[in-house]
Amino acid sequence: MKKLIAFFFITLNVGLMQSQTYKEFVAKGDDAYKAKDYKGSVGYYEKAFKIEHKSATDLYNGACAAALNNDDEKAFKWLDLAIDNGYEDIAHIKIDNDLESLHNKKEWTKTIDKLQKKMDILSVNYDKPLQKELLDIYAEDQGIRGDFMKIYKAPNADKKKIDSIGKLMGKKDSINLIRVMKILDEKGWVGKDVVGSQANQTLFLVIQHADLQYQQKYLPMMKDAVKKGNAKASSLALLEDRVALREGKKQIYGSQVSYHPTTKIPFVSPLEDPDNVDKRRASVGLGTMSDYLKNWNATWDVEAYKKELPEFEKLLNQKKNKE
Repeated sequence: MKKLIAFFFITLNVGLMQSQTYKEFVAKGDDAYKAKDYKGSVGYYEKAFKIEHKSATDLYNGACAAALNNDDEKAFKWLDLAIDNGYEDIAHIKIDNDLESLHNKKEWTKTIDKLQKKMDILSVNYDKPLQKELLDIYAEDQGIRGDFMKIYKAPNADKKKIDSIGKLMGKKDSINLIRVMKILDEKGWVGKDVVGSQANQTLFLVIQHADLQYQQKYLPMMKDAVKKGNAKASSLALLEDRVALREGKKQIYGSQVSYHPTTKIPFVSPLEDPDNVDKRRASVGLGTMSDYLKNWNATWDVEAYKKELPEFEKLLNQKKNKE
């Protein structure tokens, strides 16, 4: 009887695992990663990759979780598969703090060499000097932000250190903006066919981190670039939201989240037509609000949001008036 009961539960568990989709396992892996449960994250990614492993991004994220769990074998295996399935962001992989523990392993050099050879083949017709400049800017932009988050998220974070690295980040952003503006003014919004996908994305990142006047100046150029296939519609949506809010309007895609002045919990900044936001997000390649807000350990309840929004806007206006 005990054997029969044990067999029943084993069969049930297998059935439950098979009924869960690749995306569900990946989502659980992401959630576990955010909760710093790296062992659990690796477990969920492993289940996902038993179903399929076509997404370079998911494989890369799984490798990050494995590295943080000190599972070097899985980390290198998934990085290798990520490269085979289309991963190209060589500038990012070199500065990603999640993979820092792998740098002194002999497999690390092999991984980077493999990715570099792949990129050399893909970039035969690229503007190499321009690509290198943009990749250097990318490393500056994302590297300082990685350092900032490391200090910001540390237990008993030192406010002086946060302020210090924040000022350094501001200086680097100003220098990077000058370099990117020169490129945009002279060459336009160059596409990935000219500099590769990561270097192309650098243009958006630097403008996204710039002051409003520069975002307003280059927003029309980015809109035109999206029409030509030289920029991502999803990135444009983020820039449009940021500009709209800075101009005192409501955002369209719900990408900007701030903290509620009273409750201190994450709250979606003023949003136009909340009922249809997921349709608009889908049209530009963004996921649902529910999935997006998991990044803040928050949930999306559209009816509750509509009720709370007027009070949130009132508090924001009061804060602006005081300033």
